[in-house]
Amino acid sequence: MAEIIRCVIVEDESRSVAALSRLLEEFCPQVRVSSIAGTVEEAVNVINETKPDLVFLDIALPDGDGFTVLDSVKYNLFEIIFITAFDKFAVKAFEYSALHYLLKPIDQQELKKAVSRFSGKRQQDNLEEKLELLQLNINGKPKKLLLPTSDGFEIVSFDDIIRFEASHNYTNCYLAENRQILVSKPLCTFESMLSDLPFARVHNKHIVNLKYIKKYVRGHGGSVLMTDREEVNVSKSRKADFLEKLQTFARNL
Repeated sequence: MAEIIRCVIVEDESRSVAALSRLLEEFCPQVRVSSIAGTVEEAVNVINETKPDLVFLDIALPDGDGFTVLDSVKYNLFEIIFITAFDKFAVKAFEYSALHYLLKPIDQQELKKAVSRFSGKRQQDNLEEKLELLQLNINGKPKKLLLPTSDGFEIVSFDDIIRFEASHNYTNCYLAENRQILVSKPLCTFESMLSDLPFARVHNKHIVNLKYIKKYVRGHGGSVLMTDREEVNVSKSRKADFLEKLQTFARNL
């Protein structure tokens, strides 16, 4: 029998609470709702009182936000799954920070996946750093990205990333000042994540930061010379999209 997971739902919309409760009962029977809160004050009180294993936490609340809840609770040994209405920039902020989130209206398959990652104990190593990164990126223009590694993670500035290169199921991230990080994620993870930033997928193996391109060399697909003196091939199939994005970037300098 699966271990019971006690949860608190922090959400001010009654329809969203009802929908999430129903989905949990039907598709995640191991999760039991201990309490429901609709404000920051209520959330702090019920979390401290019930000491849940898991909290479904809405970012936007009538009297504050989810960050205020996390700053105010005395009991904090719980896993967090954020809940948010769809907002392209908010979603990117969660992805950059490597924190679990669910979009409203909540999809049953996404809910099952989120719960399946929970093992009944706190897994969020360095949670404070991840939350600080989320706040930084959600409140303005994204500035930093969390890169998972074999022994933890590194937080890097977008401006310091020169390029990404695929290495089987891993990715090499090349940074300014001749630094390199082996990231425990495939290259495709970063393509959609960086689509709204000045990065371009130029090849099946390469994503480059447009600001570090020194020169484009014409050819079948061509190639780009980077400021770190590396030459990166551009595939024929990606050439047109890449050149269009490069031209747009150059016009906005």
